Amino acid sequence: MTASYLKAAFGDRVNVTLVESKNVPSIGVGEATFSTIRHFFNYLGVDEGEWMPECHATYKLAVRFEDWREPGHVFYHPFERNRIVDGFPLTDWWVQKKPTERFDRDSFLLASMCDAKSSPRYLDGSLFDSIFDLSDGGRTTLSEQNTQFPYAYHFDAALLAKFLTRYGVARGVRHVLDDVVDVVLDDQGAIDHVRTRQQGDVHGDLFVDCTGFRALLVHKALEEPFISFQDHLPNDSAVALRVPSDMAAEGLRPATTATAKDAGWIWTIPLFERVGTGYVYASEYATPEEAERTLREFVGPAADDVAANHIRMRIGRSQRAWVKNCVAIGLSNGFVEPLESTGIFIIQNGIEQLVKNFPVGHAETDDGLRKAYNRQAAHVMDGLREFMVLHWYASGRADNQYWKDTKTRTIPDGLAERLEQWKVKLPDQDSIYPHYHGFESYSYRAIILGLGGLPVPSLPVLGKLDGTAADREFQQVADQAAALLEKLPSQYEYFAHLHGLPPARRTATAGR
Repeated sequence: MTASYLKAAFGDRVNVTLVESKNVPSIGVGEATFSTIRHFFNYLGVDEGEWMPECHATYKLAVRFEDWREPGHVFYHPFERNRIVDGFPLTDWWVQKKPTERFDRDSFLLASMCDAKSSPRYLDGSLFDSIFDLSDGGRTTLSEQNTQFPYAYHFDAALLAKFLTRYGVARGVRHVLDDVVDVVLDDQGAIDHVRTRQQGDVHGDLFVDCTGFRALLVHKALEEPFISFQDHLPNDSAVALRVPSDMAAEGLRPATTATAKDAGWIWTIPLFERVGTGYVYASEYATPEEAERTLREFVGPAADDVAANHIRMRIGRSQRAWVKNCVAIGLSNGFVEPLESTGIFIIQNGIEQLVKNFPVGHAETDDGLRKAYNRQAAHVMDGLREFMVLHWYASGRADNQYWKDTKTRTIPDGLAERLEQWKVKLPDQDSIYPHYHGFESYSYRAIILGLGGLPVPSLPVLGKLDGTAADREFQQVADQAAALLEKLPSQYEYFAHLHGLPPARRTATAGR
C-alpha cells in the first residue's frame, strides 16, 4: 500500500524501493475496512471493476454485532450518519419514542439492507442513492470525507497485496525480494542502509518500516519506546481460518459480523468465494488450543480440513511513529483492536500523512514536519483506543469473568470524563474524543444504543416539542428501506454479474 501510494503521489520525482522477504508472508487477516478506504483506491486511480473481482472483494455496509448484550441480540453499526429532525439526531428521538426495539432499523437504511443481504449498487453499477456518486471528484484523501460514504470493502488481503505489487512495479517501484539481515545506523543514529542476505546493501534517504509486529527498524534498530494499551484492552491473540463456502447458496451479507464469545469475539467476513473468520481473544482467559476449538465449533464441519493461523497481537503504539529518518506504518507503529476494522485505516492514515508531511532535506523544516506527523499519528491511535474501550465497557454482557473484568479495567482519563457527560446526553461532536480518529459521534451513539450496558437518557426537551416530524421521519426510513429492498439486487447477484457468471448462477442465492 505504501509503495503504490508514494508512486501515485510522486511519480518519478521520488525513487521507491520495496524490500520484501519471500519467507515472511503478510499477516493476511486484515480483510475488512472503513468506508474511507475508497480514498486510497481513488488516489491510485483504480476503479472497483479493476481490483474487486481479482481480490474476491465484497461490500461492507456495517458491522453486525451478535450476542454482545445477551445471547440472540443483534444490532448494526452502519456507515450512515444520523438524520436530523428539528435540530436533534433521529437517534435522540428514538430514545424518546422507540417505534420498535431496533434503533438501527428505525434510524438507518443500511441496517435493513444488511438484513436483506442487498447490494448497495444496482446491476448497472449505479449507487442506491445518487448523492453518494463522487466519481468525478478527482483525487481525494481522508480530509475530504465530507459525505459519509455508505460502504467499505471486504477483500482477500493476500490477493490485494499481489494486485498492488503489480500496480507499483508497473509504475517504477524497485521490488527487491530478499531478507533484511541487518539495519546499519550512521554516526547520528539514523538509518544509513539495510543489509540484505543476497543482494547486499540497500541505501535510502527515508526508510518506511512495514515489518509488522516485529518493528524491525523503529523498535529493534532505533529503540523507540512502545506504549502498551494492554491495561485498557484485554485481547492480545487471534486464531484465523479461511473457510470454503457456497456463497450462491448462503448469500453475501454486506457486513462484518462480530459475535461475542467467552474470551473475546469471532469475526465473520464473507468474500465472494470463501469466508474469512477468526477468534480474537485474551490469552489471560483462553489458551490457543481452547480458542481454536471454540472457533472450529463455531464454524462447523466446513473448517475440518482448514489450517489455523495463530497470531500474537501487540496492542498499543510507538511513542513516536516517525523517528529520525524512519517512519513506522501499520503494525510496526501500533495496533489497537480489530473489532471495527481499524488496522487498514491506520495504514492509510499513516501513508497519507507521510505524503502531506514529506521531508524536504532542510533540518529545521523536516523536524517540524516530523513533529506534526507524530502528533497526528498519536491522536489517531489514542482516539481509537477510547472508542474500542467503549465497546467493552458499554456492553451489557457480564456472564463470565472475562466479560465482568472488561467493565472494571482501567479506563483512559479522557473517556472517563466523557462517560459522565453521556449519562445525561448521548455523544455529539463536541463530547467525543476531540482529535481526528476516523469515527464520528453517530458511531458512538450506535455502539451505546446497541450494547445496552449504559443508561441512555431521553433528552428532557424532546418531551416539550411536537414530535410529529420525527414520527414522519421514522416512517420515511421504513418506507425507503422497503422500496430499496424491492429494487436492489442481492449482493451475491451483483458480484456474480461483475464476475461474469451466467444468469442461472447469479440468482441461486437465498439472499432475502
